[in-house]
Amino acid sequence: MNPKEQSGASFTFLPVVIILLVLVLAFSMFNSVSRQQRQQVGLNQLAADLRAGRVAKMVVYPNRVVAEYYDGKQVVAYNADQAEFFTQLASLGVRPEDLRPEQVKIEIVPPSPWGDVFTVIGNLIPLFLAVGIVWMFIRQIQGGNNAALNFAKSRAKMVLRDRPTVTFDDVAGADEAKEELKEVVEFLKDPQRFRRLGARVPKGVLLVGPPGVGKTLLARAVAGEAGVPYLSGSEFVEMFVGVGASRVRDLFQQARKHAPCIVFIDEIDAVGRQRGAGLGGSHDEREQTLNQLLVEMDGFDQDTNIIVMAATNRPDILDPALLRPGRFDRRIIIDRPDLQGRLAILKIHARGKPMAPDVDLEAIAKATPGFVGADLENLTNEAALLAARRGKDKITQQELEEAIERVIAGPERKSRVIPPEEKLIIAYHEAGHAIVMQALPEADPVHKVSISPRGMAGGYTMALPEEDYFLSSRRRLFAQLVSLLGGRVAEELVFDDITTGAANDLEQVTRLARTMVTRFGMSDSLGPMTFGKNEGLIFLGRDLHELRDYSEAVAQRIDEEVQKLVRAAYEKAREILTQYRDALDRVAQALLEKETLSREEFEALFPPPVPKRPIPTPKAAAA
Repeated sequence: MNPKEQSGASFTFLPVVIILLVLVLAFSMFNSVSRQQRQQVGLNQLAADLRAGRVAKMVVYPNRVVAEYYDGKQVVAYNADQAEFFTQLASLGVRPEDLRPEQVKIEIVPPSPWGDVFTVIGNLIPLFLAVGIVWMFIRQIQGGNNAALNFAKSRAKMVLRDRPTVTFDDVAGADEAKEELKEVVEFLKDPQRFRRLGARVPKGVLLVGPPGVGKTLLARAVAGEAGVPYLSGSEFVEMFVGVGASRVRDLFQQARKHAPCIVFIDEIDAVGRQRGAGLGGSHDEREQTLNQLLVEMDGFDQDTNIIVMAATNRPDILDPALLRPGRFDRRIIIDRPDLQGRLAILKIHARGKPMAPDVDLEAIAKATPGFVGADLENLTNEAALLAARRGKDKITQQELEEAIERVIAGPERKSRVIPPEEKLIIAYHEAGHAIVMQALPEADPVHKVSISPRGMAGGYTMALPEEDYFLSSRRRLFAQLVSLLGGRVAEELVFDDITTGAANDLEQVTRLARTMVTRFGMSDSLGPMTFGKNEGLIFLGRDLHELRDYSEAVAQRIDEEVQKLVRAAYEKAREILTQYRDALDRVAQALLEKETLSREEFEALFPPPVPKRPIPTPKAAAA
């Protein structure tokens, strides 16, 4: 009996228990009411009333007598035996003339073969109630035993052949990954064609990429293209040691029954982390589960048509034994889609959504650099919700552009009332960001400036690159530092004071400057070196597991270089805003009037003083 049937039986029995309780309460109330209406007296008192001629009627039951007086009062007297009732009355002084029919009407009720109905009910109802409660507890105990037996079973979810599947036509922005996976599809369709040539198809395929790029979707597409079952299970690790290993065994047993098939393990880094990095030693539940997974993937059974696909966004922390040939032979990198990939993804998610003739998906793809498939799906869904909220029949370009801002910065907070003095500070803060970005040739062009509250921000400046780029130079990163500090510098320059509005900007500046020094080797003083390793004690968390491979003196120099970078960026922002102070005032006043400036409106107020993204030219060689 599964837990669902057990809960159903409990709920079916519950109304029966309630009905029995109601009957017991009703019977108790009936008896209490009867006792209140009939006063109980002894036989001697009844005999005295008979001698006095006050009794008008008597009903003699097998174990009691109900007497009704001439004044309407009723009493009950209990006796031991119906046959000896009149003998007892004679012994108490009642004469035969006191019981004459014209004086007292006497009715004798013979004993019933079933006894008193109410007495039987009163005795049986508590008995049935006790039996029912015991039965319910027995069923619960049996259900608990079944749940304990199913505790070690795999919770994998299976997608069968006859259900609607996902194919490669539903996946875009990962053309290279699809080409790599076509070989897996061909093996699942016709494995003998490869085995005749002595080829061994990879047993495991590891999909690596940022969250939301479509790793799970690709695994489902491979199963859909091959027309094979698809087992997905990641819930292995539990509190009790050995449960995860048992679930892994059960998962692969199910896979062998449905071979050829695909076993997909999402977020494999949750169970496949490096062994020996925790506190539990060899008896740690996670390590037991990983050991069983390693045995199942490349153990004694070599002739299986099972392909294990796994997805992770942290391949650096996986155990080396999991990544060796024979287990995960092939690693497929799925990166963020480029412009053409984003356009193809938008076309897929636009299926079934009525689009207005003015919709330009290519412009939306250009305005969403860095977006992954999940972001683009959310964007089209937000645009559809906005169009429905506004009562439109089709999605227009306006809803798509506004959906970009909702995905990046959150929904607009129109109900928030900002005091005029704070609104003025926010206007100059955002204008400072925009002016600095426009004045730096390495910074991205300003797409929109707004002082309307959105999400957690009081205002925002959106800068989008003209085209995708994959390398970031030191000048570009320094331009980002200067752009982030533009708002703080504008506050100090205009109001001779600073506010808490630049807290998030300062966090990003500090993180970026430290990354430039410790990861990218962009410090002239420290040279082309990296400092610190993200390896070792993984269980301690993201902030505590960095291994310091440098001395305290070097740590002090790193801090000095970070401060030097931030100070240089701060002075550069001050220099730019001092030079273009009149443009800063114009943009701030325009923001106070319109609240939002598009790229065209902003460039009309402050045209780019220098061309954007200068072409790098090589330096002349030394003589």
